[in-house]
Amino acid sequence: MAFWNWADPAMGGKGRHPEKALTSVQIRSLKTPGRYADGHGLYLVVDPTGSKRWILRIVIQGQRRDIGFGGVGLVSLAEAREKALAYRKIARNGGDPIADKRKAKVTVPTFAEAAETVHAEHKATWRNPKHAAQWITTLRAYANPHFGAKRVDQIETPDVLRALSPIWLTKSETASRVRQRIGTVLDWAKAAGYRSGDNPVEGVTRGLPKQGEREEHHAALPYAEVPAFIARLRGMVGQGEIGRLAFEFLILTAARTGEVLDARWGEIDEAQALWTVPASRMKAGREHRVPLSGRACEVLLRAKVLAGDSSLIFPGRSGTKPLSNMVFLMALRRMGVPITGHGFRSSFRDWAAEATNLPREVAEMALAHTIENRVEAAYRRGDLLGKRRELMEEWNTFLAEPDQSSKREQGG
Repeated sequence: MAFWNWADPAMGGKGRHPEKALTSVQIRSLKTPGRYADGHGLYLVVDPTGSKRWILRIVIQGQRRDIGFGGVGLVSLAEAREKALAYRKIARNGGDPIADKRKAKVTVPTFAEAAETVHAEHKATWRNPKHAAQWITTLRAYANPHFGAKRVDQIETPDVLRALSPIWLTKSETASRVRQRIGTVLDWAKAAGYRSGDNPVEGVTRGLPKQGEREEHHAALPYAEVPAFIARLRGMVGQGEIGRLAFEFLILTAARTGEVLDARWGEIDEAQALWTVPASRMKAGREHRVPLSGRACEVLLRAKVLAGDSSLIFPGRSGTKPLSNMVFLMALRRMGVPITGHGFRSSFRDWAAEATNLPREVAEMALAHTIENRVEAAYRRGDLLGKRRELMEEWNTFLAEPDQSSKREQGG
């Protein structure tokens, strides 16, 4: 028995098109296996098993294709005609309804699911494990409660605004990072085909108040007050000694918080009084040598006693993990000083510019700043270690004389 209805010219038969379209009564009564035309490429297929289904024969971008609409038990004649009309319009305008149908079946992830995927994909490329952990933790804490359960193709600028508003002024630096990380997740969603259009993070700051300079520029002490601050730090009660030593070492070396907290004994050359921070832990991705002043070496000697067998110079309580990155902030709060630990780099830079005669680039190299002038960077082969050692010893001497700091500020 032939499967097709050979009266249908579309199947190559010699018959003619039916004089009128299918009716619901005909559809129910058809028993003979075959393909019955309704018109405009829509067919009812009766299988040998007796089941009935719809297909649309259509030309898509120059190729003849068949699209299934499902069985008559689920799709009525009216619904099949409506679908056929919509698909023909797409094809007539150069589109591909089959591709569109395939996309519609794709499960669009929620923001929380997308964030976890992006984190997993990028985790191996991040050098700092703490950064990798903080990346996803901040999104879980600040973004997910607002739109974590929402599909990525449904997230709009107001959603991002509601997530950032509560922390925009109170936790400015964190808020800026959350904004950037939300943008990364939504950029990934667009690249993966889950959403289209502009990233809703763009322009969100227009709906937020202007952030103050305190967080953005890392509030710092005037350099003349830093010696007295260190004297107070050494005499603090209720602050662990290892934490105090780490803080003083941070100031003495003008290093970044992460560089100090993750410092290892294997990075210290005692004979040369030199600390070499590997490229993997530097912001600029380049190895950085730090000449150690006399007091910095004394701090290390005491830290060695407290650290015991730990490979870390300033270990936390467990001995296997570094001190918390909150240790300096908590000390500042106890002392009632409204600044940031990072701000001491600014104090050092101001002191070097105003109280020493060494060239500007010496201080910039001490801070491991990238040389902005490309010509200068191309010809700068060394790292000015000798001059930087001189600079750090001068800084050491300045910090050791708290009673003299105000006199220096006044030119005395």
